[in-house]
Amino acid sequence: MPKVLITTSSFNVAAAESLGRLKQAGFEIATNPHGRKLSEDEVAGLLGDDVVGMVAGTEPLTRRVLAGARGLKVVSRCGIGLDSVDLAAAGELGIEVTNTPDAPSAAVAELTLGLILDQLRRISQADRQIRAGQWKPLMGGLLAARTVGIVGYGRIGRRVAKLVQAFGARVLATDAAGVQPDGIAEPCALERLLAEADVVTLHMPSQKGAGHFLDAARIGRMKRGAVLVNTARGDLVDEAVLAQAIHDGCLGGAALDTYEKEPYAGPLVELPQVVLTAHMGSYAEESRGIMEREAADNLYKGLAARGLMAGRAA
Repeated sequence: MPKVLITTSSFNVAAAESLGRLKQAGFEIATNPHGRKLSEDEVAGLLGDDVVGMVAGTEPLTRRVLAGARGLKVVSRCGIGLDSVDLAAAGELGIEVTNTPDAPSAAVAELTLGLILDQLRRISQADRQIRAGQWKPLMGGLLAARTVGIVGYGRIGRRVAKLVQAFGARVLATDAAGVQPDGIAEPCALERLLAEADVVTLHMPSQKGAGHFLDAARIGRMKRGAVLVNTARGDLVDEAVLAQAIHDGCLGGAALDTYEKEPYAGPLVELPQVVLTAHMGSYAEESRGIMEREAADNLYKGLAARGLMAGRAA
């Protein structure tokens, strides 16, 4: 029996009509047995020769993984970024790759706004203190009085810009592809953004082994007391350097939703100025539902186009 593999850490299979149609057509539906992001070896182990299609999360679909998946024809990415997929290898191997670029944007942008406000008004920190028996109002700051620097001005970056502008914040933006003036964000170079922004928020793809985008040198150039928010990719930030910069008082704090290794258990957990969430940027019920349905639809269409319905070989 041909198989479809779902590797995202969670997926509402019952709500995805296209998966039901695949099951009726004779496909077995297999899901992630670990309930978390898979390692390269783990996903390789799950991609047997009988797997013809997959709904992918952010696990590394390297050349080795794809080459070993001899029956794989379609990868339907549940999300925006394709940096976890070796697209060149997929093309050479004849594997179709799709994504869901619009559905997660609102959810990630709103979580980013929430993390920014949490950092500026110290909401989580105050909550933890009260639970520990300490009653002490914490002085925070206004978003309206801050400059927000957005690194990566795509779908999500532009949404974040609109949200923080509504609060009265000044917005700077930089992007490898350039930033077109839009009346919201002021285009500028990265070095200037790091030096001037009170809040730096990342909305860019992984650097794919090129080292940390925010390394010691760039973190050292950030404005003293600034806050870093990362809802993009964990490998963009040198977490050890970030923790030291916050500990030393060079930075005011950080809020992270993605990490170089997940689940995260590094030095940032010891710092009260840091807010950590469990890679849940797209986990808004409405957005997640749309994203999962789109991913399932893309998979169904891809397999149908290959003539693979009812298990018939292409």
